[in-house]
Amino acid sequence: MKFKDFFNALLEGKLIGQKCKDCGEYTCPPKATCDNCGSRNLETVELSGKGRIATFTTIYVAPSGYDKEAPYVVAMVELEEGPWIVGRIDIDPTDAEELGQALIDKKVEVYGKEMPTEPFYPDRERRVVPMFKIIEK
Repeated sequence: MKFKDFFNALLEGKLIGQKCKDCGEYTCPPKATCDNCGSRNLETVELSGKGRIATFTTIYVAPSGYDKEAPYVVAMVELEEGPWIVGRIDIDPTDAEELGQALIDKKVEVYGKEMPTEPFYPDRERRVVPMFKIIEK
């Protein structure tokens, strides 16, 4: 599976991952080997795209090339299938600050958002960022 397939699927509202045929664990985003057992015996699967916020932070000083996008909120989300993925929460940073710890464990759904490219991004034609929308208030 190629990363372009992963990002294309995100733009279509789908989350693509991999399931290990040896141990049954899921990996996302796609990798060459299973995170659990190291096997290369992986099959591409569509995941639910739903999970819960495990932790988050607000980025006020962004890395070079992303500075026009700050501030924004980044989260680690534990998917229903098990793996954790990183992306941005579709929330105003001020609202995230007000909610604080109340954001932890909120249920979210992933989607992809096309963002402006920048010089350090491998695909200079298009940049897709995983985004999470809160589905449980």
